[in-house]
Amino acid sequence: TTQRPRMLQSMDAIMQLLKCEERVTIKTDWFEMHDARLHLAPYSDPHFEIAVASTITPFGMIAAGTHGVGVLSIGAGLPGGPEALASQWRIAEDAAAKAGKTVSRKKWRVVVNAHIAEDDEQALREVRKGERNETITYFEDTLGRPPGRADDPLSDGVKMGTTLVGSPDTVIKGIQTLLRLSDGGFGGILFRAHEWATREQTMRSYELFARYVMPVFQQSLDTVVGSNTWARDNRKTIFAPATEAVKRAFTDVGVVAPEDAIRARTLGARDLDPVK
Repeated sequence: TTQRPRMLQSMDAIMQLLKCEERVTIKTDWFEMHDARLHLAPYSDPHFEIAVASTITPFGMIAAGTHGVGVLSIGAGLPGGPEALASQWRIAEDAAAKAGKTVSRKKWRVVVNAHIAEDDEQALREVRKGERNETITYFEDTLGRPPGRADDPLSDGVKMGTTLVGSPDTVIKGIQTLLRLSDGGFGGILFRAHEWATREQTMRSYELFARYVMPVFQQSLDTVVGSNTWARDNRKTIFAPATEAVKRAFTDVGVVAPEDAIRARTLGARDLDPVK
């Protein structure tokens, strides 16, 4: 019952110590510090990156906003979590304003369960057994969570957007929905490291995510796709003079241009030697 207030108190102490500006004296009902300081200062300036985990209560967001640090929104993977992203971020911004700090959406990570395969049916098939075992064995038998009422929690999670399981296109749409619900965006997606699938299937999932999903949100394909689109739209203007240019390359030196050379330049064939 005292866990969350104590988290705020301990974080106050940690952040003061990391400043390394002066000795720290703090007294609470559960710890005391007298003229405390760090033995080793952080190598990074002002310190290494710090992020606060946040579920569904406001405490994580308050702590992050009060100290201007990052957030790991674990609650995004819980029922109702995606819809609460925008209001959760406002809590962080309000806390930051009161403390004279700022929070950056770039340091806001949204945590979800995810698994990617070549198509939706395959992805669901690969994780269904493992997801069910984890739900019952870990959350219910080990942690004592009341048994779930849903007959198919995996499919329900996919529908609610709290679980991203499917093809690359499906996962892309799921992330786009989370971005929209955040009302301004966030800095990254974090996957929970579950054991729903085999190691080989999990490694394949990461590969598909890196190859097909990440470039969409990192804009690393924008220039390539844009260049291709522009060339397609302007191909008559750009490439129409190509045939004449090839002919002139021969006729300017008094040689009749071979038909193979013209055809190779026009069709883009690679197996024709234009000088034969």
